[in-house]
Amino acid sequence: MCRITTSDPSEIAGIDQDLLQDFVRIARSKRVSPVLALGGWTGSRFFSTIVATAESRTKFIKAILALVDKYDLDGIDFDWEYPGHQGLGCNAVDPDDSANFLSLLQELRKNRSNLELSAAVATPFTGPDGNPMTDVSEFANVLDRVELMVYDTWSSKTNVGPNAPLRDDCAPSDFQFGSVHSIVDQWTQAKFPIEKLVLGLAAYGHSFTVSPSSAFNGSTRSLNTYPSIGGPQPAGSSDTPGDTSKDPCGNPYGLSGVFTFSGLVNTGFLDERGNAKYNYAIDGCSGTPFLYDEKSQVMVSYDDAKSFGLKGAYIADNNLAGFAVWDATGDYNDILLDSLHSAIGISACD
Repeated sequence: MCRITTSDPSEIAGIDQDLLQDFVRIARSKRVSPVLALGGWTGSRFFSTIVATAESRTKFIKAILALVDKYDLDGIDFDWEYPGHQGLGCNAVDPDDSANFLSLLQELRKNRSNLELSAAVATPFTGPDGNPMTDVSEFANVLDRVELMVYDTWSSKTNVGPNAPLRDDCAPSDFQFGSVHSIVDQWTQAKFPIEKLVLGLAAYGHSFTVSPSSAFNGSTRSLNTYPSIGGPQPAGSSDTPGDTSKDPCGNPYGLSGVFTFSGLVNTGFLDERGNAKYNYAIDGCSGTPFLYDEKSQVMVSYDDAKSFGLKGAYIADNNLAGFAVWDATGDYNDILLDSLHSAIGISACD
C-alpha cells in the first residue's frame, strides 16, 4: 500500500523501497503477481486533485508507470476512498471524480495494455448527482477486477451490529447498511460483470461496551441481536490508551476498538483453535458471530472460520473472481484462510 500524500501528480511518495523490493521478490518466488495499491483510508486526500485535469492525469500516469517499471510490478490497485464523496473527512472531493477516474484508467490502459488494473470499492462509483452510478460498464472495460470492501458497513451509533454481514435483507429496516448480497447485486445491476467482482473480507471485528441486561435475552443467557451500546469505546487489540497521535486531517485517532482475529486469540477472547471462550452466538441473518465477556462488558462483532466458510461458499456458488482479505496478517495460524479455501474448493499456497 502506498498513500497519496501530495497533490503533485508527478510524485508518488512514502514508498519503503526495501519492503517493496522484498515483496516483489517473494511474490515472484511463489508465482504470484506483485500488485501495488495506491491510496487507502488515510492516503486518498489528493486523488481528486490529481485526476482533475488531462494534464495532471498524464503526469500521474507517467509516475505510475515509472514505479511499475522500477519495481517490476504486474499491476496497480486503486484504493481511492472515495471518488465523489468524502472518506477520511478532509479529502478533496469533486462531482466529476468518477468521470475523471474513468479517464485516468482509460489513458493508463491505452499506455500499458498488459498492466493489471483493479480498484477497491464499496458501492458503485458515485455519479455527479451524489448517488451510485447505475451503469459502470465503461469501468468494466478497463478494470480487470474490483474488490468489494464489504466490511465496516455498520453505521448505528446506538446499537451493536455486524461488521461484515453476508446478508442484511432479513434485518430490521433501520439496521440494513449493506451486505455481501446487496453490494454484489448493486454492482451487477450497474452492469459490472460478476466474474470481475472480488469479495473483500475482514480478518477483524469491532468491540462495544454492552451491559449484561442489554446483552442477554432475559434469563436464557442467549445473546440478543442488536443490543444497545452502554458505555465508552473499549480498547482494541492494537490500541494504546492515551495515544495522542492524529490522522492526516489533524483529528485525534482515539480508540478504534478493533480486534484482529489473532488479537482476539492473543487477548484471551478466543482459544488457539479460534473458538470463543465467552458467550457466543451466530447471527442467523448476517451469518457472522458475536462474543461477549460479561465481566468486562465487552461485546465483539467479528468474523470466524464459520462465517468465512459461508462467504467462501457464496464466492464459489456465484462465480465471483475470488477474494481479498484485509488483512491476512490478522488471521491466526491460517484458521480463516483455511476455512475460506476449503469452502471455495481451492488449495492454499505454500
